[in-house]
Amino acid sequence: MTAINSVEVYDQFANEYDAWFEKHLNFYQSELLAMKQAVPQHKKGIEIGVGTGRFAEPLHIKYGVEPSAGMSVLAKQRGVKVFNAVAEDLPIENQSYDFATMITTVCFLNDIPRAFSEVHRILKPAGAFIIGLIDRNSELGKKYEQQKNTNKFYRDAHFHSTGEITRLIADAGFGNFSYWQTIIHPAENEIEQPQEGYGKGSFVVIRGIRK
Repeated sequence: MTAINSVEVYDQFANEYDAWFEKHLNFYQSELLAMKQAVPQHKKGIEIGVGTGRFAEPLHIKYGVEPSAGMSVLAKQRGVKVFNAVAEDLPIENQSYDFATMITTVCFLNDIPRAFSEVHRILKPAGAFIIGLIDRNSELGKKYEQQKNTNKFYRDAHFHSTGEITRLIADAGFGNFSYWQTIIHPAENEIEQPQEGYGKGSFVVIRGIRK
């Protein structure tokens, strides 16, 4: 998922972005394992900021939202039905999904409170909102922040801490939070099993339940 001023970058370099997951397979697999801890099985879900479908496909998420046409093409090839839209204005009916995910998407949102309010609107009562993010205060978060000026994909990113995002999710009407973390030792470049909690891992999964 990208902000409006980043869409053209992702349209132009969608294949290069998608190739990142193959080049950094251990990070990708570690993040996927953490997401699997939080994502419900056999429920109707949607990924907001589905990108190329790299997470939606293995997580069995059949629906996605993505503003980049170039990214959407690859997601559709992975079996995802894509709505071409932004997170702040979802073309989706009220209370129509059991869960929604945002994976490395929050850092590109133009209006986080509005986007989170939209997620609350489309989820059924007791639906799960699941966010995967690179924590700003982590080793990778600090590295990516330093690379913003030289990395076309992170140029417009604004990284957040887990605490900041938790407060914003709570303000949108979610509670009963759960956390998982991984990529605790990024320099070792190995697939890591997720741990509960946050504060050590660079990639954190937050799950909140709709009130």
